[in-house]
Amino acid sequence: MSDSLNVWRLILEATLPVQLVMLILLAASITSWVMIIQRWLVLMAAESGMAIFEKRFWSGMDLSQLFREGSSQQKDNKPTGGMENIFRAGFKEFMRLRQQGGIESDAVMGGAQRAMRVAYSREEEKLEKNLTFLATVGSVSPYIGLFGTVIGIMNSFISLASQSQASLQVVAPGIAEALIATAMGLFAAIPAVVAYNRYSSRVESITNNYLTFTEEFASILHRQLYSNPGKA
Repeated sequence: MSDSLNVWRLILEATLPVQLVMLILLAASITSWVMIIQRWLVLMAAESGMAIFEKRFWSGMDLSQLFREGSSQQKDNKPTGGMENIFRAGFKEFMRLRQQGGIESDAVMGGAQRAMRVAYSREEEKLEKNLTFLATVGSVSPYIGLFGTVIGIMNSFISLASQSQASLQVVAPGIAEALIATAMGLFAAIPAVVAYNRYSSRVESITNNYLTFTEEFASILHRQLYSNPGKA
């Protein structure tokens, strides 16, 4: 109990620059933890939605029915997965161009593929949101803590120079607050780096699945288009 009270006293009695460094690191740590939890929920939902949609898509369900169900969910403001959004974007453009008539098959396929690429880019952006913040916290926080450490040690030597007799009691508070700043920098950086590496790997896995599905779905549309060229 006395140790924790001493730590709090050191923080409260630290010099203003060191206190500002600690405040910045505390804010960065809290914000990064919010982002970590938020990204975990987003990626969990993306993986779950992808698994559910793939099961429905490969079950042999009619593509038009699958499209209508997804559009109905969107109208009801119900969340839809990233893979389903890619499917709906490609199928919608495919059917729109096909029903217009007078458009070459290659142009129909090209339009559907472009729509899926745009949808894929949007979904990738959603998944990667705030990851750069975690990377920044992970890379910058130790240096911010080191800045506070340098200031604390400088203050210790300044206090030592003004004393006629050197003693550990003179330099100890400044060194202690310097070490606290270092510890806070590491406390903010380590979870952010671990989360960034883990989430980047998961995002890459999810987006690879999206790309694979895009290619597979494009092949299905290609077969449907060229096997029934005049059928809407």
